[in-house]
Amino acid sequence: MTLLSFDRRCSEIVAQTQLLRGSVEGADLTRPVPTCPGWSVGQLLRHLGGTHRWAEELVRTRATEALPDEHFRDLSPYAEEDPAELAPWLVEGAQMLADTLREAGPEARLWTPVPDFGQVAGGRADFYARRFTHETAIHRADAVLALGAEYTLDQEVALDGFDEWLALGSLPMHFEVHPWMRELLGPGRTLHFHATDTAPEVAAEWVVDLTGDTIIWRRAHEKAAVAVRGPLTDLLLIIYKRRPARGAGVEILGDEKLLDFWLERVSFG
Repeated sequence: MTLLSFDRRCSEIVAQTQLLRGSVEGADLTRPVPTCPGWSVGQLLRHLGGTHRWAEELVRTRATEALPDEHFRDLSPYAEEDPAELAPWLVEGAQMLADTLREAGPEARLWTPVPDFGQVAGGRADFYARRFTHETAIHRADAVLALGAEYTLDQEVALDGFDEWLALGSLPMHFEVHPWMRELLGPGRTLHFHATDTAPEVAAEWVVDLTGDTIIWRRAHEKAAVAVRGPLTDLLLIIYKRRPARGAGVEILGDEKLLDFWLERVSFG
């Protein structure tokens, strides 16, 4: 199992943004985004560009606390967008973030919304390199799917995205912030995700273990209470709730109610 390098993550922030720009070229930016209720495609792009600039300032200033984020959460001012202005602005923000991350280096210390735990590089610039690789890739999916086009994602990016989602979704801090997540825990509660379109050496299989006092995950091929089999990118979109678990190309074996319960209670991004 290998993770994307820091430099690759910086590059992917820009690459995913450029792909997104190409996907929306000539499109109707007022079209609603079903996976981000209440947003249009143009508002989605403003949100993403705003988060890029927010993270860039955090890294550049080595912020020790959160910065204001209303500018990319209240999207009501962006109902009507000029594509000629919005597209280059979006790519510019991604490039600024990537350049600032590279200048800082992966170990630069600063505020992050989560602690340092396992694969989550809390308190370091690498957290933002990884987070915005996948924030950008998933919001690209939001836009592409809203426009009725086919979404594809590089295998290495999808693998790292799956790992990151599970790492964030299993942080013990969730039990303090969202106590209802403890209801997930119980005897025999295990989930297995198996990508069917990757080579065996890629090890694109994950087990989520809810049988103990915390949520544990690992890359493994093991029998579980419920197994979900399908193409890697489809599995990633399922855990991000960008596509339903039941649909063409995806097979669910075992306790479907456990899968539904887990998807309901654990979410990020």
